[in-house]
Amino acid sequence: MEHFTENGFLPEISVNLHLKQNVSMTLKERIDAFSELGILMRDALDGKPGNHAEELAGIIARQQFRNQWFTPEYVRLAISSIANELTTGNLEKWTSAYRMPESPEVPLKVAVIMAGNIPLVGFHDFLSVLITGNTILAKLSSKDEELITALGTILAKINPGFGGRISFVKDRLSGFDAVIATGSNNSSRYFEFYFGKYPHIIRKSRNSLAVIKGNETGEELTLLGRDIFSYFGLGCRSISKVFLPRGYDIQALAGHWAEYSRLMDHSKYANNYDFHKAVYLINKELFIDTGFLLMKVSRDLASPVAVLNYEFYESLEKVDHLISSDRDRIQCITGHKYTPFGMSQSPKLWDYADGIDTVEFLLKKKCSVIL
Repeated sequence: MEHFTENGFLPEISVNLHLKQNVSMTLKERIDAFSELGILMRDALDGKPGNHAEELAGIIARQQFRNQWFTPEYVRLAISSIANELTTGNLEKWTSAYRMPESPEVPLKVAVIMAGNIPLVGFHDFLSVLITGNTILAKLSSKDEELITALGTILAKINPGFGGRISFVKDRLSGFDAVIATGSNNSSRYFEFYFGKYPHIIRKSRNSLAVIKGNETGEELTLLGRDIFSYFGLGCRSISKVFLPRGYDIQALAGHWAEYSRLMDHSKYANNYDFHKAVYLINKELFIDTGFLLMKVSRDLASPVAVLNYEFYESLEKVDHLISSDRDRIQCITGHKYTPFGMSQSPKLWDYADGIDTVEFLLKKKCSVIL
């Protein structure tokens, strides 16, 4: 989290849209606005003129100069994943599962502290707070400030009622009723200290894994590459470890991912590859070198950038046991009885981070502490 230190938040300037204050919106109006935002985002990706398309195209192109990990390819992937979910049908299906108020009598002021590991990683919290009729005080990561601010500004132009309900806060957070904070295991301790007395969701580090049974098609194994390499593996839904049946040809598996050798053209990815390769060589650790990915036997769920952990198993029952024991550290699992291969980076609106239902939390007027 970029503006958070052991001594608190760094003092900076707050930004409030303030296009129109204290405007009541019905649930349908909120859904319609986000649906239109989805259309604008899809149009921008398709290169259609007008309706902020040029503005978004420019923002997409320059993110790599603000954050080298945010390449145009992966910014577009993040926008596409969100935009495809922002349809009237999806939004209605999602919200219909709750007793969603048309317009809360007293909206909650929700402080949302966003991470910045992948583009727009905090958008679902942004959406959840606003779709429930509440007010968001969003503290952005310096790694991902422009994208979410631009979408918030466009949303407030679509429906000015959002103008008084969106604040991008850069100074000390105050005057809020609940907190949603996402960070590392280390930063979560500070979040607990500062925000533990408020109703809250505090998310820690999580990792994702894949389970290979041995009967996957070539297409499925190729799609697994998308789960592993998208966003350079920096997302909590990026596959950092695979379970393989004993005797599986791990090198043949890597042959399905040759297209991602292009990641070595990215200096930061290549630096990680070179660094970890040197460490393993110096420590005389066994690993497989594909030329663009290091594959290492490890029980760890987490793996560094440019490294994929793997572990052989004797039975699927043993894998189920291992997954169950690590459930609180796992974000997503891909495999035949799990999330389909190639879909780990495309969560549905109702796929909640850390398995905590954000909307249910926000709809409780007397929120009990959630951690």
